Amino acid sequence: MSNWPLLSVLIWLPILGGALILAIRDARTARWASLGVAVLTFVASLSLLSGYDVGNDALQFVETRAWIPAYDIGYNLGVDGIAIALILLTTLVSVLALIGAWSAIDKRVNQYVAAFLILEGVTVGIFAATDAMLFYVFFEAMLIPMFLIIGVWGGPRRIYAALKFFLYTFLGSVLMLVALIYLYLKGGSFQLADLYQLQLSGKEQTWIFFAFLIAFAVKVPMFPVHTWLPDAHVEAPTAGSVILAAIALKIGGYGFLRFNLPIVPDASQEWAWLVITLSLIAVIYVGLVALVQDDMKKLIAYSSIAHMGFVTLGTFIALWLVRDAGSPDAARLGLQGAMVQMVSHGFVSGAMFSCVGVLYDRMHSRRIADYGGVVNVMPWFATFAMLFFMANAGLPGTSGFVGEFMIIMASFQRHPALALGAASTLVITAAYTLWLYKRVFFGEVANAHVAELKDINGREWLVLGVFAVGTLALGLYPKPLTDLMEPSIAKLVMQIASSKLL
Repeated sequence: MSNWPLLSVLIWLPILGGALILAIRDARTARWASLGVAVLTFVASLSLLSGYDVGNDALQFVETRAWIPAYDIGYNLGVDGIAIALILLTTLVSVLALIGAWSAIDKRVNQYVAAFLILEGVTVGIFAATDAMLFYVFFEAMLIPMFLIIGVWGGPRRIYAALKFFLYTFLGSVLMLVALIYLYLKGGSFQLADLYQLQLSGKEQTWIFFAFLIAFAVKVPMFPVHTWLPDAHVEAPTAGSVILAAIALKIGGYGFLRFNLPIVPDASQEWAWLVITLSLIAVIYVGLVALVQDDMKKLIAYSSIAHMGFVTLGTFIALWLVRDAGSPDAARLGLQGAMVQMVSHGFVSGAMFSCVGVLYDRMHSRRIADYGGVVNVMPWFATFAMLFFMANAGLPGTSGFVGEFMIIMASFQRHPALALGAASTLVITAAYTLWLYKRVFFGEVANAHVAELKDINGREWLVLGVFAVGTLALGLYPKPLTDLMEPSIAKLVMQIASSKLL
């Protein structure tokens, strides 16, 4: 590894870039400056791949600096294959979100794009932090730009949605802070590597498990703390919805992998049934709720909750597989499936919200009833949308199939009935996805407004094209992604296999 502080660059380049753009008053200049910063950050993030030793399960690109020595809090960064996959997803989607919503916002443009860049930087910080308190600081910091994006540039009920988002997430964050302070008092360190070695009683593990569970369940979001997400998506501007679905939700899944499983594996195993049950409820119940929505954004938001239910299912089924069934290979399959599902969901959900944005920019309506026959006037757009909708339904050959298939396969090795329940939910997903596509795109042209629609322009071609390449590449050949994460997943399986009971 070089001495170049790559992770700090990826964190602070967009944050400082966003702060400087606040001084730019001209909207066009602010847009181009923000895009330049985002592209530069993405290009720099590609160095993670070129410099990463795939066969090594240790943290790489490590940066260690004292921050608050009195409490052993350090500015400590490092990444493994899991973190790199999510950082690359963050930097890529940030570029696409800015391009996709290029002219959607016309007020306070410099503040708008600055909020996005700052959000990108703190999100990379979440995935790169190896100090628990530093993780918490970044975890809390991302609330501010997301709150502003929804509350300032959102729809008519933006204040309600922004406050709901903030309060739900902040409540979970407070519980996580209490758990981290307790762990520090027990072990004298906030370093994740030290927390992984800490032994706790069963009662202590249980309390800490639930503190982390609530914090990360809100982020996923899991049933029943999911109700903030549909409101946030409906009111957020298009780019805000893309970032929220493609990146922000992944922080919850990542938190389970970094905190619950390795720090309190015994309590995680004991309460895995609860998380698995809630995951199946999310996949089934929320899918049924999606069927009756009349707003495209709200339907896709509920779809996101259902798909993220597969992530938590795969994550916690791995505990049963490695500790009860003694099947570490199957456990790795479940965790790999959860990670592939997160990356896939980043592409597919980001693309679907971008598609809604394309229509909204032209008609200023998200009501399904206002559309019909769009394929007749926007054939290229309808083609892209068909790919993303099929991926959302889990069509083989698309990324939406791979992760869910791996999770169902892993579940089958522990409990066939559980796998059957998870697999049957794909029928519900296909139902609401195809029903939405049929009503919006097929049939005769619904009205004069639809008849006047113009097909996608070059900018929209670029955004949807990149999403399409990611969706197909991961669906047809997921091996590069699974190879990148395999050593880190195998190390995590070893961590959760051993008891940490005092």
